[in-house]
Amino acid sequence: MLYFTPYSKNALFQLLAYINYWLRQVDDHSLHSPFLFRFYNELIKQEHKVDEQIESLRDKLKQNTESITLQDFGAGSRVSNSKERNISQIARHASTPSSFSVFLRELIDYIKLETVVELGTSLGLNTLYLSANTRTKVFTFEGDPSIAKLAQQNFDECKRSNIELIQGNIDDTYQEVLPRMARIDLAYLDANHRYEPTLKYFDLSLEKCHDKSVIVLDDIHWSKEMQRAWDELRQRPEVSLSLDLFEAGILFLDPELPNEHYILKF
Repeated sequence: MLYFTPYSKNALFQLLAYINYWLRQVDDHSLHSPFLFRFYNELIKQEHKVDEQIESLRDKLKQNTESITLQDFGAGSRVSNSKERNISQIARHASTPSSFSVFLRELIDYIKLETVVELGTSLGLNTLYLSANTRTKVFTFEGDPSIAKLAQQNFDECKRSNIELIQGNIDDTYQEVLPRMARIDLAYLDANHRYEPTLKYFDLSLEKCHDKSVIVLDDIHWSKEMQRAWDELRQRPEVSLSLDLFEAGILFLDPELPNEHYILKF
């Protein structure tokens, strides 16, 4: 998720991107598609409750001042370029905000998605929301071994047996694990925030996606590279409806949906 901090070389780009988003965002009064009108009013506009157990865990992690050394396979930190990081710092600045995690949880239930892929586990807080429904199987991929160890501890603490954590360089592990997935209903791409890896992860995900699948790209306005990737992917022929929520972009593959792009108030 985007945080406007002085440490980020992309801070000015992100600020201008937010101003542009704010000026162009629309709500349900501008939505003519019956599907999108219901989607907005029943899912985006509604206030949904956070999971108290997960949020209690988040609070505990925010108080954890232990330092760990990271192996960064992605586009760097949102907070600092140092590889030494406090767990509290990661919990505060590198985890998906609870509001968007709740939205993803509700999205899974709303469209009845059963097989979920998450690229970029971090501390696993978002993963716990993705796995809230026991019928959902979540494959989550994390490059850094120290982060993956912490995430697995959090999964064990919350007794989530429907999560499979795959640790290693995602460029390699995703291709290795894909063959044993029957299908992907939801792919949440929150790993390497660069143009080429983002396109690569999208194309790999498509191998197991179907007409009713949904692909979510995190941090679409994180940098010029991510903006370029988003602008290109939303115009791909496989994509019908695309939604810019600023926090992330949502791509629907269903050919029955309107071939349109919306910037929605979130």
